[in-house]
Amino acid sequence: MVEDYSIGLYEKALPAELSWEQRFAKALEAGYEFLELSIDETDQRLSRLDWGKAQCLEFIELQYELGFRVPTMCLSGLRRYPIGSHSREVRETGMEVLNKAIRLASKLGIRIIQVAGYDVLPQELSTSESAGRFRKNLGTALSWAESCGVTLGIENMGVVFMDSLVKIMKYVNDFQSPYLQVYADVGNLKAMQKHIPKELTHARGHIAAVHIKDTVKGVCRDIPFSQGEVDFFEVFSVLRKIGYRGMLLVEMWNQPDIDNLKEVKDAYSFVSGHIKTAESNQANSYA
Repeated sequence: MVEDYSIGLYEKALPAELSWEQRFAKALEAGYEFLELSIDETDQRLSRLDWGKAQCLEFIELQYELGFRVPTMCLSGLRRYPIGSHSREVRETGMEVLNKAIRLASKLGIRIIQVAGYDVLPQELSTSESAGRFRKNLGTALSWAESCGVTLGIENMGVVFMDSLVKIMKYVNDFQSPYLQVYADVGNLKAMQKHIPKELTHARGHIAAVHIKDTVKGVCRDIPFSQGEVDFFEVFSVLRKIGYRGMLLVEMWNQPDIDNLKEVKDAYSFVSGHIKTAESNQANSYA
């Protein structure tokens, strides 16, 4: 733990062929305190939504044995099945995915589900009608989440429909539920040319978790730390200023033919180093 923060790692930063025990062990070795479960667009990871009792127990017992935890789920599978889609079949499947994800999270002790802020498929046009369907279906999913005690965190994405925390806060304010919050992605904010301090400050008190990654204009992934445009000193200074002490998720993707363990270790050192620098500078400003 770095001061008040705990730093976790996105599951897909590690090779897909690893067992859960190997994933947990590698993340621990690299310094991370927890892992974020991925339910992405692939059939393989979507099938996790149908885990039975034995699979759930094995997953939980491994965490206890290794002293590790999995408190968050990244539900990027909703990009394949957006709940505002013009296709009834697509959005009905999306609602089924959301329902199963909430129930699985409840079984596994996962507290926060990242809800990808997509209303339509990439090839579809976002309209007032698709936005309305997204809002209506989000309300239904929120009732499921409330009954299970699971928080839904809408993440800002690289699409105009949900490209800012300001837009997400409209939903948070409208629904007025402690189980609907913001899942902030500082990399996506930068890629979409948003003013990060203003955005984080606007969501103050409603940020459930934060994805940490580097990006450049228009490119939301696969930019190595320090090679993008995100000012991480600024990010961590603002987070401390607004009183955020929650989970920080290092979001990166495994690349073939590289030393994976070194990559995730270097990422941890980069992020934790910037947190310490921001904290030190802020402490000195009050001295």
